[in-house]
Amino acid sequence: METHFAEVVGALTPGPPRDPALPIRPGTTLTGARCRELFAVQLGSRLLDVAARQLRERDEGFYTIGSAGHEGNAAVAAALRVTDPALLHYRSGAFYLARSAQAGRLAEEGLRDVLLGLAAAAEEPIAGGRHKVFGHPGLAVIPQTSTIASHLPRAVGVGFAIERARTLGVPSAWPADAVAVCSFGDASANHATALSGLNTAAYVTFRGLPLPVLFVCEDNGIGISVKTPPGWAERARHPMLPSFEADGCDLAEIHDVALRAVEHVRTTRSPAFLHMRTVRLMGHAGSDVEIAYRTRKEIALDLERDPLVRTARLLVEAGLATPDELLSRYESDRDHVLKLAMECARRPRLASAAEVMRPIAPRDPGRVAVRAAQAASTDARERAFATLPELEGKLTLAQAVNRTLADAMAADPGVLVFGEDVARKGGVYGVTRGLLRRFGAERVFDTLLDEQAVLGLALGSGVTGLLPVPEVQYLAYLHNALDQIRGEAATLQFFSQGAFRNPLVLRVASYAYQKGFGGHFHNDNSIAALRDIPGIVVASPARPDDAAAMLRTCLAAAREDGSVCVFLEPIALYHTRDLFDEGDGGWLAPYAPPARWAETHVPIGRARSYGDGRDLTIVTFGNGLRMSLRAAVRLTAEEKGCRVLDLRWLSPLPVEDLMRAAELTGRVLIADETRAGGGVSESVMAALLDNGFTGPIARVASHDSFVPLGPAADTVLLSETDIEQAARKLLG
Repeated sequence: METHFAEVVGALTPGPPRDPALPIRPGTTLTGARCRELFAVQLGSRLLDVAARQLRERDEGFYTIGSAGHEGNAAVAAALRVTDPALLHYRSGAFYLARSAQAGRLAEEGLRDVLLGLAAAAEEPIAGGRHKVFGHPGLAVIPQTSTIASHLPRAVGVGFAIERARTLGVPSAWPADAVAVCSFGDASANHATALSGLNTAAYVTFRGLPLPVLFVCEDNGIGISVKTPPGWAERARHPMLPSFEADGCDLAEIHDVALRAVEHVRTTRSPAFLHMRTVRLMGHAGSDVEIAYRTRKEIALDLERDPLVRTARLLVEAGLATPDELLSRYESDRDHVLKLAMECARRPRLASAAEVMRPIAPRDPGRVAVRAAQAASTDARERAFATLPELEGKLTLAQAVNRTLADAMAADPGVLVFGEDVARKGGVYGVTRGLLRRFGAERVFDTLLDEQAVLGLALGSGVTGLLPVPEVQYLAYLHNALDQIRGEAATLQFFSQGAFRNPLVLRVASYAYQKGFGGHFHNDNSIAALRDIPGIVVASPARPDDAAAMLRTCLAAAREDGSVCVFLEPIALYHTRDLFDEGDGGWLAPYAPPARWAETHVPIGRARSYGDGRDLTIVTFGNGLRMSLRAAVRLTAEEKGCRVLDLRWLSPLPVEDLMRAAELTGRVLIADETRAGGGVSESVMAALLDNGFTGPIARVASHDSFVPLGPAADTVLLSETDIEQAARKLLG
């Protein structure tokens, strides 16, 4: 590639000198002066790829997926503003350097940013050596791994939130006329997540709502070794999205087309698709041997389209540079970048688990407690409620969640509640009933039926400055879109050292025990996929008073710490009223008035204990709490002293409270409504053993089965009888 550049540029014939203030060639708006600036950016990006290979050969660099052949995206950056949020493809080196230069930074600053990332240096300004990403808070570049277009739903959310924040008059991270840009490759365009993002954008536009997002498909015709059929990428866009087409190897052409595309999005406040044809030089990454799956002719044809060579030709033919000047510039810049790379490779790297994990889940319990106790003014609350909830008497769990959401919306104008059926219908189980009427369609709205879209809207809203409270109708539905939590939400603070956050409280109607209704897709008892995601909070309230307090805690943690919270609401307990006998009202609870929110605050990771028995501790959560309390009463009547510990928080586990309750009785039974394999009980047992508990431990859980339809469900789910029998066995 370098030899080809030297040979072709060296053979160019200079044209007559042209005024740098004039277009570089007839029919374009790209001036000679701008062309020279962007050539410098393209050259810098190319040399970063050369440096990445050299660092890898010396075992001093750890990332070699480069941008060679995609340097035309410098013109896309030039068409945008520094304040336009950018979610970038991993071949966006030239875009990043152009954005850095637009911000008035020295060329060396942008180069150093990337080189420190290649070397996994702890001083790297965005991820701190945790991963090589393009990102910078001062440049509005939101770090993305972008390997499978997982960032497209978030990009849609950012565009949506720009407009929604403006409409609501609440603070936003971006200007009111900002445009979100999202770049991705032609192979990624086939991924379901990409299709979800594009379809959501078209859907929002079809509904007549503004959505300023520019999708940029950088089409190099190949995904690692798999060719993209010619013509496919430009047709892969949604047919309702306006399309712009450009040769990304021709700087003048992509410059003009990108300007038109950005202007369209900015003025119409609607999405567009920019198909940018590129080439991929030097293979997929440093370890990729292209000749194993591409012919020499195919590789040579890509070299003939090298965007750096073609920009050099523009300058030479316009008389704005000589071949010797450009070749000399290449060599001097090459020496400088390689020297800078060696300097970056000598910088310290992360050396301990504590250093690596520091930005995963920052917690400030004191600040969270203070915010959780804050309520709207009395006037605002009276406008939000026909009757203040603390005056309603005892409430069900569903009612408690509803009132807490209303209180939160009255206090914080940035809170949005949305999902499938949550607005006009008020949710499948009526949990959000009345919120649309009280707070309007700008803040309570139904989405299309796509969980990836729901979560993408939430992630974009959170990073923009709003506080999204999306709902997923059933726990099983969450698995359709889990990478939006695992790969996007949970990693953002990790990849940005907290510079970017996506506060989020995801409500999920959860678990089983719906009296045989719905089968496995409506009665799911698996949360293993949530519990192994670093840093997220998994809350599982069972009682109405806990649901209200814990939801306030999650909302406060999202605002104060940027926490990603998943709030699992037991469907079978939504409308439960009684505990032991019909009509006893034992599962109802009053709603605490704001004056008592501080004293009733439930910190993340604190359990709740019932009873004072000294013979056995039953550890449980969710539906298991009601069953365990009923079983414990029967055991206590037989003079077997039991206490019940409701974990409440499944991640992080309340280990301190767990150990205290275990030591008080010396025997522990874990009643786990999730599955025996991969269920919560496995982690509880491990926590007990890891922390030195030596007493007898037993567990009883649901079977490793999907939940069937009808009464057959009872055969595979944890029951009161199971708990009682296991307790008797453990007690001897």
